Order: sequence, then C-alpha cells, then structure tokens
Amino acid sequence: MATISGKGAWAGAGILFTSAMLLVIGIFDVIQGLVALFKDDVYVIGSSGLVLTTDWTTWGWALIAWGAILILASASLYAGGSFGRWFSIAAVGVNMIAQFAFFPAYPLWSLLVVGVSVVVLWALTFGWRDATSELG
Repeated sequence: MATISGKGAWAGAGILFTSAMLLVIGIFDVIQGLVALFKDDVYVIGSSGLVLTTDWTTWGWALIAWGAILILASASLYAGGSFGRWFSIAAVGVNMIAQFAFFPAYPLWSLLVVGVSVVVLWALTFGWRDATSELG
C-alpha cells in the first residue's frame, strides 16, 4: 500500500476536502428542496416575493435536481481529472446564483450555502494548482 507523505498528503487532503464540501452543498440543496416541497411555511416570504416568482413545488424540484447535480459533481471531482474540476466550478457558480435568487425566502440558510460555495470555489480555482502539482 503506497502512502503519500509531506506536502502531497496535504494536497490530497485538500482535494478530498473540496469534494466533501461539494457533497455537503449538494445535500444542503436537496434538504432545501424537500423543505420547499413539504413544509413551505418555514420560509420568510411567500413564493410571490422571490426573485423568480414561481410556486414552492417548482423551486423544490429544481433544488432537488440541482442538489443531485452537485452530488454528481462531487463524485466527478473525487474521481480526478480536469473534467471534474471544471464541471464542479460551473455547478458551484450556478448554485451560488440560485441561492442569491432564493435569498429572500430563507436568508440565513442561503448565506450558509453561499459561504460554503465560496470556499469550494476558492479551492477549485486558486488552491488547485498547488494541490495538483504536489501530488504528481
């Protein structure tokens, strides 16, 4: 069994952390979508006050679908390769825009998801070169 030590171990841990956080964001989106489907009275405003005025059922299914896409992006990132990285960057970027559109409904939850998304986006862009160069 081969082991990686030193900077390579930290780089591998960084990639694993980024993949895990992307998985967490996807799970957050699925939870948010399920709440929109089954218990929409927890939201601060009605669906008419959202940036994209639609009913909660549509928002719920959209968030569940996008959460599934983010979970797939996490798996793709974990598998390695540049496709997983670019797919994850695009998925996190779109998710941040969707969370800003959803912000009036539940501000604290949206802020949490946007904050975690910023960390993941930073790791996928600025921290990626160091992580991959130390591995190989």
